[in-house]
Amino acid sequence: MGMKELLSISVKTVVVFASLLLCMRVLGKRQLGELELSELVVSVLAADLAAVPLQAPELPLRFGLVPLAVLFLCEMLVSVLTMKSIAARRWLCGKPCFLIRDGVICQAEMRRCRFTVDELTEELRSKDVSDPATVRYAVLETDGTLNVVLYPEHRPVSAGQLGLVPEDEGYPVVLIEDGAVKKENLRPAGVDEAWLKAELRRRRCRLRQVYALIRFTSGKVYFALKDKR
Repeated sequence: MGMKELLSISVKTVVVFASLLLCMRVLGKRQLGELELSELVVSVLAADLAAVPLQAPELPLRFGLVPLAVLFLCEMLVSVLTMKSIAARRWLCGKPCFLIRDGVICQAEMRRCRFTVDELTEELRSKDVSDPATVRYAVLETDGTLNVVLYPEHRPVSAGQLGLVPEDEGYPVVLIEDGAVKKENLRPAGVDEAWLKAELRRRRCRLRQVYALIRFTSGKVYFALKDKR
């Protein structure tokens, strides 16, 4: 393979990579963590379609980009359709299923969803629930996640129920990360570089020694030095 072919493949790779990033950005952040059926199909096919012009250098780049654009256009159309039509959303995405209702496992729904008891108890443990009898509702959502609603007497007690008013720490803003100052965060945190330098002097350390410095809008500061290697 000559230098010209290597350069062509490199350019195609960069273009395909940028196109995939752009398409995923347009689809939105939800697709990164929760995939519906159509989104999963797009994720599976996108990599194969994008790789076509890379695996065959003699093919023009459009052989990968055009199918990729059509694929993401179809996903956008499906997303609009499911937003506008309840029937289409039910057919394409399904509907939530109650795996536990009033502390009783719904065996018919378990079989229909092909959900085993081991999988159910594993999901419950991930939500700090060990006894299914304490669960009022366990709902298997359309994206595959399990949401659990406990009986009121088994729910964690909140500060409001105890009549307490906990201190509000506010929003955390990262000011130093791995020895580098994030200058764009100084104003949102309500501080400036002079405050930051004074904080470092007070803690008797240098900037390059700091792993993380986080300031909450309430004024509280979290500080951590780098590990000694």
